[in-house]
Amino acid sequence: MKWSVLVLALALGGCASVADIKQTPPTLAVISGKKPQEYAACVVQKLSKTRRPSQIEPHKEGVQVIVPQKFSADPSAIFEIEERSSGSSIKLYESMSNVPIRPGDVKAAGEACISG
Repeated sequence: MKWSVLVLALALGGCASVADIKQTPPTLAVISGKKPQEYAACVVQKLSKTRRPSQIEPHKEGVQVIVPQKFSADPSAIFEIEERSSGSSIKLYESMSNVPIRPGDVKAAGEACISG
């Protein structure tokens, strides 16, 4: 039974690259008063409870956070966090953005970190 759940989860997740994920429409687009590094650190800390460690990389005028899948190191979601004069502009791209039963922990972490 456990193996069938694992196989189903991997089949639903697929193997998407960062470029593939960024081709999907954002599932979250918000503005935060936090600076990019502060917002990224909050998201990584919240996701550490449910996922493997995320990667923070420099990106344009801010950073991007690459979130791995639950059962592998392949990317599952990308946070693009760009600096603004009074905080950050945040976009979340998810690999399964068109699947209504996708895990909600990534979006929930992104929403929880918007305000102080």
